[in-house]
Amino acid sequence: MHEVVTLQMGQRANYLATHFWNLQESYFTYNENEESPIDHDVHFRPGVGADGSETYTPRTVVYDLKGGFGTLRKYNALYELSDDAATGQGLWDGQEVVQKQAPIPQSDYQKSLDQAGPAPQLTSETVRFWSDYNRVFYHPRSIVQLNEYELNSQIMPFEDWSMGEDLFNDLDKEHELLDRDVRPFAEECDQLRSLQIFTAADDAWGGFAARYIDRLRDEYGKKSIWVWAIEDGTRVQRHAQWKRDINKAKSLYSISPQSNLYVPIMDVPHRLPSYLHVDRQSEWQTTALISSALETVTLPSRLRPYHDFEASLAGDDGAHNIFELQSTINLKPSPKAEEGGPKAETDFDIDFTYDGESRETAHIFNQVQVRRGEPDEPAGSSDLDIGPLRKLRLYNSEPMLQSYYTPLRFPVLDSFPHDLYPTSSSDGLSIVSALTASTRTSERIKAVETTAARLLSVDEREAMVNGLGEIRESYEIGWSGGSDDDDDY
Repeated sequence: MHEVVTLQMGQRANYLATHFWNLQESYFTYNENEESPIDHDVHFRPGVGADGSETYTPRTVVYDLKGGFGTLRKYNALYELSDDAATGQGLWDGQEVVQKQAPIPQSDYQKSLDQAGPAPQLTSETVRFWSDYNRVFYHPRSIVQLNEYELNSQIMPFEDWSMGEDLFNDLDKEHELLDRDVRPFAEECDQLRSLQIFTAADDAWGGFAARYIDRLRDEYGKKSIWVWAIEDGTRVQRHAQWKRDINKAKSLYSISPQSNLYVPIMDVPHRLPSYLHVDRQSEWQTTALISSALETVTLPSRLRPYHDFEASLAGDDGAHNIFELQSTINLKPSPKAEEGGPKAETDFDIDFTYDGESRETAHIFNQVQVRRGEPDEPAGSSDLDIGPLRKLRLYNSEPMLQSYYTPLRFPVLDSFPHDLYPTSSSDGLSIVSALTASTRTSERIKAVETTAARLLSVDEREAMVNGLGEIRESYEIGWSGGSDDDDDY
């Protein structure tokens, strides 16, 4: 078994992760003669409910601020404990006055799930929280509310990167967060393979994640760490954008060197194909689109038989860990691949990382490509890329490419926006998704360096600009890490 433990940090991360878990839940089969192509033990854990029944819940820790969980309760129907008839007053023998905040009314969609009835159609107006479209039960240990800050507070917004750092340090000093929150899930694993992190990168959650990943790397030094770093793509005033840019620079500088996979994700890209209908003001809709690419490109890590997804990410030299996320939704069957196997691509409809800039001139170092849902396996995919063909690519200085194919289509669930895609897609979608390491990362880091040099204080500027410069150099053509590369990790 090769398990993955997930950590979710903040509202945007939880919107995206909720779509991810809903998709995993949809792959379950309940006919004993039917086996799912997905190995559920990678992301789900067996357990025992309050009544002694067997449970199956995600291996995840969900962090959010006060007020961020909506109607989601720590103890759900699987782990419900009987309420005491009366609570003891201890040493206090006076009159008690109990004040309770008015509960948030449950959404009609959640009511339909509880009653096993037909689900109403969700809209941007009816989705108030990510829990409004959640389809899975979580273990009580998964739910961690951080009461130090309140969601959408106007008095003390959770925006500055340093606020996240300070919050983690304070909580870790008081509770030993890894021991309390991560270790119980990690110790249940037969062979923990990776730690997957969903986090925002352009607000205080970036600082929280950076310090958390420092501790994870100290504790689980040889395990892979995958970071999906979400960046707000909405247009804001210049001052607010400068703050976001500084936060993104700090996240890139602090988190990417500690990660095996670091993927900046713009929520949502400014350039989208005309066949998509996305409400840019709805996090439910924008993260639904992102999830179609993210869930597709990580499928090899869950498919039976197990594929060595980490080796594909490392490429031939292991020098690149910052990747771009791209995808195309195939409304028509795609043409067969050319003779000699699949090719590294730059022409995708949706670019979630760099918004479609300078793709034509970019040099690709490494690409992991996943095709799903096509009626026939593309010619030359998967197996032909191993062995002689892979050596030939390296000899010809061509991009390292690992291509995967699965007939499993992307399921469009009732928790998805019904009009996001141009067709009803009742039988699912055919999608091509890729993670690409290219010279575009060098161009983007150069812009980040300029921003950091202009806006950071003198105390921070030199170390960060130099550190970003070192990261940038490894994404330039002709860079060589020298003989000491193996000592860097």
